[in-house]
Parts: sequence; structure tokens; C-alpha cells
Amino acid sequence: MQGYQLTFFTQQDRKHGCQPLGDWLVQEASKLGVGGATLTTANAGFGHEHKLHSAHFFELADQPIQVTMALSKSDAGRLFQRLREEKINVFYVKAPIEFGMTENL
Repeated sequence: MQGYQLTFFTQQDRKHGCQPLGDWLVQEASKLGVGGATLTTANAGFGHEHKLHSAHFFELADQPIQVTMALSKSDAGRLFQRLREEKINVFYVKAPIEFGMTENL
């Protein structure tokens, strides 16, 4: 199948309403019927302001979060529409890919 890999980058303490943004992205993808999404935490990273974000021993609020999913063109369009409706501004990478299950090769 042809589609896109979407990867969103945020921090553990970033919220949408009262829910962590990374969790909201995963749950919204599920509601839209996307085949899967993975939320990954990182030890450190920096963004467009070149501020270092990292997980600290006692505080994980600034920990970098990455949400990755493979989805069809129409699913990507529906997800971006939801982000616009919810007025969510988050950095993303969108790359064209081929994806599927190996049993279908």
C-alpha cells in the first residue's frame, strides 16, 4: 500500500486539554481507524529554538516524545483535518512510503 509515514515530535508535558498531546495523537489515530501508531520516549533532543529537552532523574515533564504512524493518503488528510479543528500546532515529518504486511508479499 502507498501512503505516508507521519512522525510528530513533542514533549511529555505538552497537553491538549487535560491529556498529554502524545496520548491524544495515538487515541485520535485509533478513532480515525488508522492501522497503528507508536509513541516513543527519548532521553534527549532539541527543537527549533535549540533548547535541549531531556528526561531528568526526578522529572520527566520535558522528556521528548515521538508519535509515528504509517497511513494512507486519505487517513493522513483526516488526521490533519482533526489537528486543524482542534487548533493543535505540533512539528511533524511526513514522508511517502510503501507499507503492508510481509504475509501479503
